[in-house]
Amino acid sequence: MPSDHPATAPHHTPAEEDRTDDGGPGLALELLVHGVGGTTPAEMLGDPRTVRVTGDSTAAVHRRAEDKDAELHPREHAAEPVQEAYCWSNLTSGNGARALWLILLPFMVANLAHWTRPAADGHRTTVRLHGLLVRLLALSLTVLMVAAACEVALDLVAWQCAGSTACAGDRGWLAFMAPSGDAGGPDGWWSQPGRRLALAAVLPAAVTGLLWWLSHRTWSAYESQQPLRHTVPEDHPAADGRPPLSLPGFWYGRRLVLRLRAAHTAAGFLTVAAALTAAATRHDRKPGGSTALDVCGWLLEGLLLAGAGCVLYVVSRRGRKESEPDDHVDHLAVRALPGASLVVLLLAVVHSGWNRPGWRSGGSLPGDETFGVLAVLQGALVVALGLLGLRLHRRTRVPRTALAGLASAAVAMLACALGGLLSGGVSQRVADWLDGPGTPGEGDGLTGPPTILTWQASIIPVLLLFVLLLACWFAVRVWRGTRRLTDEVTAGYPDCVPDATRSRTIASAVARAGITDEAPWLVATVAAATLVLGGVAVLGTLWTGQVPGEATNGAPAVVAGFADTVQALGSWLIGLGFVLLLTWSRRAYKDASARRTVGILWDVGTFWPRSAHPFAPPCYAERAVPDLAWRMALWTDRHPERRLVISGHSQGSVLSAAAVWQLDPATRRQIALLTYGSPLERLYGRWFPAYFGPRQLAALHGGLECWRNLWRLTDPIGGPVRPEKADTPEPGPPEECRGVDRGPLLDPLAYGRTREQPLPEPILGHGDYQADPAFTEERAGLLARLRKRSPARHSGIPRQPEPERQRAAGTRPEPEPEPEAEQRTGGGRSAHAAGPGRSPG
Repeated sequence: MPSDHPATAPHHTPAEEDRTDDGGPGLALELLVHGVGGTTPAEMLGDPRTVRVTGDSTAAVHRRAEDKDAELHPREHAAEPVQEAYCWSNLTSGNGARALWLILLPFMVANLAHWTRPAADGHRTTVRLHGLLVRLLALSLTVLMVAAACEVALDLVAWQCAGSTACAGDRGWLAFMAPSGDAGGPDGWWSQPGRRLALAAVLPAAVTGLLWWLSHRTWSAYESQQPLRHTVPEDHPAADGRPPLSLPGFWYGRRLVLRLRAAHTAAGFLTVAAALTAAATRHDRKPGGSTALDVCGWLLEGLLLAGAGCVLYVVSRRGRKESEPDDHVDHLAVRALPGASLVVLLLAVVHSGWNRPGWRSGGSLPGDETFGVLAVLQGALVVALGLLGLRLHRRTRVPRTALAGLASAAVAMLACALGGLLSGGVSQRVADWLDGPGTPGEGDGLTGPPTILTWQASIIPVLLLFVLLLACWFAVRVWRGTRRLTDEVTAGYPDCVPDATRSRTIASAVARAGITDEAPWLVATVAAATLVLGGVAVLGTLWTGQVPGEATNGAPAVVAGFADTVQALGSWLIGLGFVLLLTWSRRAYKDASARRTVGILWDVGTFWPRSAHPFAPPCYAERAVPDLAWRMALWTDRHPERRLVISGHSQGSVLSAAAVWQLDPATRRQIALLTYGSPLERLYGRWFPAYFGPRQLAALHGGLECWRNLWRLTDPIGGPVRPEKADTPEPGPPEECRGVDRGPLLDPLAYGRTREQPLPEPILGHGDYQADPAFTEERAGLLARLRKRSPARHSGIPRQPEPERQRAAGTRPEPEPEPEAEQRTGGGRSAHAAGPGRSPG
């Protein structure tokens, strides 16, 4: 049942009935949102008897059974707030089949590169250019993955192995395609190379169709939820400077996803058609070839170029429109482009399968240079992203921005590396399997995969050695940090008997948690090393035209031995990496604990909408954020007495903040936000400064009744929020709520054994914030401040433009115009925490 329908929520009594008998404030609601990995409703609510009050099996709001009808009995719930738990874990880890999304990991990382751009106030042209570069890089990854499927099916199997009597003779399933060879007799109908290629083209075409189907299916299940619709249009003066996450169309990118899906699907079909056409036309243009088939080949190449131009045009058009939910569909691109490309593929199949007597396959399939061209193109796009990021960061500097504007380039480079790992891994494994005891590319066996893939595999051992050295360096940093912090930990528990072992354990937890702040430079270093080594692989291929083992024949023994070693290790490691990925996916399908681990990866990686790559795993926030926003808006609608505290842990705090941003200013004044273990600034603020920068967080703080954030030094994920100080005279939170952060909290709560705690207390790190007395204090304080606030003016859901949706959602007429002070972003004054570890509150 849709979450925006009134029947899915508990029955609401009129405002005058939703008060206690003594005229005091009405009901208070605490909406709990769990973090990564998921938590059951019973664990969140502390009661095994829970009921689902709204939602479905994928994401729902639960209450204790005794609180189900709390709105009908407000007097019984006047002392404590009614608790609700929003459980969204099944959006990322509920189905075992979702573990197969690991195959889509390069697409997910490429999509993240779009969102890691630096802040860019007033530079719309540069921002659009950044988005275009990322979309082009994402398109190259789709072509790379489909080309890898063509390499396996068309080149290694249909062209090389099926064309070799020795290779096909050992595999009965290829016998019907093998030429007669020395055995004499007529060749079979399928023995012609073009017909073998046409049959093998079914595999990469099916891969493209599967990617399209997954994208379509996951959109319908995850990202089709209607968000709240705001009343401030994009061209309104108040629209400039609003935090992007407050825009009503931010979590509804239907138009762009449909358009990009069509373009990437067409690119996949055209890639397969190009592989078929390249092989057939090379044969037709030899002396003695068919003139008619040659003319058809030219026409096909013209269609391929026209199709590629259309794909580039569609991808290059304007990106996301966030000012309002965009329900418009580009029918010509969405419907005609994939269909036309499929027709071109069918024509290429017919052209390739036409009778060509005397055609024999040998060597490698024409078009192997595609992988080298893609490598150069991706490297150029990464460099361009880096230069653009540096320029944007220099124009709009945001404190603590990761990598000083180079985050997009680094993340994009990692996406390309992951794409190369998958494409090269499957090619190397299939080549090794088909060639038996031989080494592909050496000796009299198969020619093997393209030379560039072998060079790229050969750099993997060097890169892994480099990463190992970095890991050792970080281990030394942790060891030195532990020694430095041991005395400080002991001093933090002045009334306890010092224990060197206990102090070292706590200090080690703090030092390990601090490594999170060094992660940007680790990512940058690995990305830079990958870019340099990838350039070496391209130059080695162009210079020698041979695999490393053969290219160094005649070189000094040390050089030749090193080349042979890295080539052998690289081929084995890249294949092993691909096999391990598949094995992990299969284990996650059967093992709930492994499935939970895979789900955590997507909790972090798929928060952002699919704006660059439509085949990336689905964005769960496009379901979760509207769920939370609708729940808060409908619960407070027409009830200015009601109070709501939304309480988010870890990734749940990010969802909570995003949902609060979607509410209108009047509704936000009925809400307080409690976050703990929150990565809002430590991870999201640094890596996504255009969306979670200090100014955006300050605007959120200024629009809320109150916001408190708890953090620990032992937490590797959460940290202080550090909202930017507002320099405007506009009203903000009450004086007692000007500070956001409270921390660092004491962890562990007790140093050693005490009369109250006779057993050793654990180091909580990222979990169990509710066990700290500070959590109870802050929660009670937020509720008390909400009770003291003056009644809000008429508030509720923003006006819906469609009358049908107004009637379905039970909204009232459009509210009166908002004061200008509330419409501008950064309207509330906020203060920094008083130092890195103390809160002024």
